[in-house]
Amino acid sequence: MDPQNTAPGPIATPLHAPMQRRNFLLYSGAAAAAMIFGQACKKDDDPVVMENAVNLGSGDTGVLNYAYALEQLEAAFYTQVMATPFSGMTALESEYLRDIRDHEIAHRDFFKAALGSNAIQNLEVNFSAINFSSRDSVLSTAKAFEDLGVSAYNGAGKLLTSADFLTLAGKIVSVEARHAALIRDLIANGSFANSEVIDANGLDKARTPAEVLAIAGAYVRTPLNANNLPTN
Repeated sequence: MDPQNTAPGPIATPLHAPMQRRNFLLYSGAAAAAMIFGQACKKDDDPVVMENAVNLGSGDTGVLNYAYALEQLEAAFYTQVMATPFSGMTALESEYLRDIRDHEIAHRDFFKAALGSNAIQNLEVNFSAINFSSRDSVLSTAKAFEDLGVSAYNGAGKLLTSADFLTLAGKIVSVEARHAALIRDLIANGSFANSEVIDANGLDKARTPAEVLAIAGAYVRTPLNANNLPTN
């Protein structure tokens, strides 16, 4: 089936609960974007499954699959965090982390629906190095994932040829940056924009897909082939 002629299916809410206003806005925007993405994906950009690795694909489709892979990782992490709360998690921390989980699930489901048949498979994660019962372990990992995600979107923006895709990626990275700032302040108040992530020009740092996947690979069992992604 040619995804160019197929409208993506509906994006389901991650929780069986009434949708609040902020979630309605999030999902309605994602649904509209999914229609744009679904119509623009080309059949010749279909990801190809290699012998031992999942090929992210090429062109804009490859970049979107790259983002989808990262959103799968983040969604799986926060889902586990909320399924096994760390010792001493406060009601406020639970509320914050639940909101972040729901955002990441929405991002993941958005990319899956938007890419349609061009989407890569569900990835197997590896969280063996994380102690989910420890606040320090969970928050330090959350900080690393959020900072990584922001730098990934910042580095991938220039690889997109579609202005629509770039606009929507910008909307997602702004949410990821809010997450990063919140997690940093939960760890150390006032650290939301320190020199670890902001350079001397006041700009957030950027990483290439190769740099990002080298870091994320420690938490993803499924091997990924990013060789066909654009480089400039």
